[in-house]
Amino acid sequence: MIDERILAGLTEIFREIFLRDDLTLRLDLTAADVEGWDSFKHIEIIMAVEERFSIKMSTRELDNLRSVGDLLTLIRAKSPAAG
Repeated sequence: MIDERILAGLTEIFREIFLRDDLTLRLDLTAADVEGWDSFKHIEIIMAVEERFSIKMSTRELDNLRSVGDLLTLIRAKSPAAG
């Protein structure tokens, strides 16, 4: 249930940042899979996630992110009541 709420929140963030209502997130989705996902968009995503889920992520944690699934797992760990 928590994962579904987190994924729904992430989907809203990604759709807003990439201006694509058709963007569907998968746990294995990476920056290479989304046209326009560059370092600037990545920063926007991180800032929006921190605000939306009321969390802060360290540089070390960010360095370990490889996919949307990794991001979801990190959000869940930092905010058990995420969503």
